[in-house]
Amino acid sequence: MGKILTMHFDGEIIIEGNRPWWKLRGKELWSYRDLLMLMVRRDFLSRYRQTILGPTWYLIQPLITVLVFTVIFGRFAGISTDGLPQFLFYQCGLLGFTLASQIFAGTATSFTSNAALYGKVYFPRLIPPMGNCIIQLVPFILQGISLMGFWIYFKYFTEAGMILKITPIAGFLPLMILHLMCIGLGLGLLSSALTAKYRDLSHMVPFIGQIWMYASPVIYPMSQVPEKWRWVAQLNPASPIIEWFRVAFLGNGTFSWSAYGYSVGLTLVIFVIGFLAFQRTERTFVDTV
Repeated sequence: MGKILTMHFDGEIIIEGNRPWWKLRGKELWSYRDLLMLMVRRDFLSRYRQTILGPTWYLIQPLITVLVFTVIFGRFAGISTDGLPQFLFYQCGLLGFTLASQIFAGTATSFTSNAALYGKVYFPRLIPPMGNCIIQLVPFILQGISLMGFWIYFKYFTEAGMILKITPIAGFLPLMILHLMCIGLGLGLLSSALTAKYRDLSHMVPFIGQIWMYASPVIYPMSQVPEKWRWVAQLNPASPIIEWFRVAFLGNGTFSWSAYGYSVGLTLVIFVIGFLAFQRTERTFVDTV
């Protein structure tokens, strides 16, 4: 059963056996673009249906988190923010990290959460993970607008505004967004392939997300990491991008293109491994989930 797959191309149904699992079927994915948008719309509407505040939760939750970080880590713990306003420092760090972590969390259980749907009808199994990536762009955009609102306030109505500036590398924002999406999707696809066989791992996904956040320079600047241990922090491919956000939109941070190049290489490795693991697992996962 795992060796028979069905595809739809230009109205024709083609059934193949032992189709190579390492190939990206781009034409097939494109033919299901309408289904992709339907799933995006369904998931978006169902998430906040029958809620009073609706999509504003996309703003409320991260703002509460930033406020807690400001009080606990900024005021009580006294962790340095390199002279930047603490609220903006944490908000900017969370903006980049949250996109990757939410894509990871939403993709990590793709097989188990969609098992009933996968077992009834064939469509490219990459559709739900891709839909999750698109959905996560909505909170990212809203939180980015929120960041700009607070940036304007701190820039023109507080003394800290003297050090705030938007630098030219902010023009690379689309590249950084794509990079964050690849990190989250690659890790999510790999986790999804593992959780399809080892269901216990699905309970570790939230825990992994928390560890990942504290291993990233979200609540501390990279400059506070000792030089001899900085290479360990940079094993996290999201670290250079988080620092890039601060350099781009706050004007201060520890960012280098060499560290970013390493992050790109590591991201490609993670994405390819995750994609191949997902493609291989999708052939037989219905028999095991």
